[in-house]
Amino acid sequence: MSDGAGFETRAIHVGQEPDPVTGAVVTPITLATTFRQDEVGKHGGYEYARTGNPTRRALEECVASLEGASRGLAFASGMSAEDTVLRALLVPGDHVIIPDDAYGGTFRLVARVLAATGVEWSAVDLTDPSALGAALRPTTKLVWVETPTNPMLTVVDIAAIAEPTHDHGAHLVVDNTFATPYLQTPLALGADVVVHSSTKYLGGHSDVVGGFVATNDDGLADAFAFLQNAVGAVPSPFDCYLVLRGVKTLGVRMDRHCSNAAAIAAMLDAHPAVERVLWPGLPGHAGHDAATRQMRDFGGMVSFIAAGGEGPRSHSSLAPRCLRSPSRWVRWSRSSSTPPA
Repeated sequence: MSDGAGFETRAIHVGQEPDPVTGAVVTPITLATTFRQDEVGKHGGYEYARTGNPTRRALEECVASLEGASRGLAFASGMSAEDTVLRALLVPGDHVIIPDDAYGGTFRLVARVLAATGVEWSAVDLTDPSALGAALRPTTKLVWVETPTNPMLTVVDIAAIAEPTHDHGAHLVVDNTFATPYLQTPLALGADVVVHSSTKYLGGHSDVVGGFVATNDDGLADAFAFLQNAVGAVPSPFDCYLVLRGVKTLGVRMDRHCSNAAAIAAMLDAHPAVERVLWPGLPGHAGHDAATRQMRDFGGMVSFIAAGGEGPRSHSSLAPRCLRSPSRWVRWSRSSSTPPA
């Protein structure tokens, strides 16, 4: 596939050549766990399904291309992808910086799992590069960015964070789940690694759990691949097929998600029961300028704070489907993307 091919063309074709035996234009679901070897160590590229699988490879090549990455790895969940990256880049005594409104699963993994092994961490307002500078330590090896964040939709200027991170000798990881590579390509903005929960927009149909890691650093990719194989956190061939199916329509779906979100945000912004709408497309959003610079559009997720600080209510004039949140932060989207657990 030509490097000059458009996003939708790459989503449909990269890693997905017609089957050489049947001519099928949809990537087959290869269920085999073992593959023929002419002799020990001599095979056609596959030896055992945990180590490699043709359907998984198709997905990995496709999404890596969409992220502008040379290497990509698919995982059984977004959290297993995150865990692999953190294990590969941190050892006991190292320090990691995460957003002060990081996704709850990321916070739990860092604060309750990695911290028990001796990894130190700080939660920092990454919209303020000076706050990052103040938080960096001699032992800081990793800065973890999520933009837009879940659920507060905070936007972090990736390029502004990349410079001090690299000057310090640390790696920059960006969780691109809410933006997707259709709206934002963090590697082009200075990130070293991109992670996804492919359960959300990449899969897009609420019927598959998965994760993804992309990078242009072969050394990092080899380290991630070693852990992927050693730990065994790999998706099934059918899961890979489902994400590939979802990726084919990612572009058109994201266009509609964004236009729907704009309409919903405008409605909520004018509603007397809403105190504040959190959507990067609104000029009053604190991250609007950064989002304008680094995103193609502003995304399909909308959060808001109910007037008076009351908890969320299911009300037909506000949320035709539902409001899911245990606090006063409310996120609502009419997309088919699955809300994070």
